[in-house]
Amino acid sequence: MSNRNIYVETHGNGPDLVLLHGWAMHGGVWQGVSDRLMQRFRIHVLDLPGHGFSRACESDDFDQMVEVVQAVLPENCIICGWSLGGQIAMQLALRDPQRVKQLVLVSSTPCFVKRTDWPWGMESKFLQLFMENLHQNYRATINRFLTLQINGELKGTNTLGQLRQYFFEREQPNYEALRVGLTILQTNDMREKLSCIEQPVILLHGANDVITHPSAAQWMDKQLKHSKLVMFPHCGHAPFLTDPGKFISSFNES
Repeated sequence: MSNRNIYVETHGNGPDLVLLHGWAMHGGVWQGVSDRLMQRFRIHVLDLPGHGFSRACESDDFDQMVEVVQAVLPENCIICGWSLGGQIAMQLALRDPQRVKQLVLVSSTPCFVKRTDWPWGMESKFLQLFMENLHQNYRATINRFLTLQINGELKGTNTLGQLRQYFFEREQPNYEALRVGLTILQTNDMREKLSCIEQPVILLHGANDVITHPSAAQWMDKQLKHSKLVMFPHCGHAPFLTDPGKFISSFNES
């Protein structure tokens, strides 16, 4: 289905669950867990603006990206956001508390970049290098990014194979959308907003994640009013691919 330039696939019956992928990916990355999730939920799998089958936003503003996603949200829904999708989920919870009843934040962080008062981010120059390389050699840069996501995993080869398969099965993201996404990762800082989130939040995080440090998840757990942190041992940045069984059971316990 297409609605307001956003591509959405809806399956199953039950409470509404929206799945938001991370930077450079698309909704297809959830297919390893979506069949099991739809046994309990009515799932809505989105392609973020400029990714997969969705058209790009008209501007590079984070709030506009959130607004475009907000337009297709079902009433009284749970939002599960991975990485950048987690930041969008947080902002949706703040903007539309009547519609968003719960969050599941997967490998997310309020601030992706290291700052003087935030040691659990990536070096800004690293993301800048990604931006430059993306323009020069798109495929090699994406492969490097996918490899980074499985660092620290015991069975990383399997996860990497899945990520590559899912990524390249749809049209490559709009270059401008990737640039916008990287700019958001470099500049967005949601730390002060966390305490304003009233909804219950489940934090799912790989213990060996090198993109969003596990200490960031532990910090979020302390700031949020109603949260539960579930760590995935030996997992990197994509725990729903590495340990889908534990990922699904985390929902069942919610």
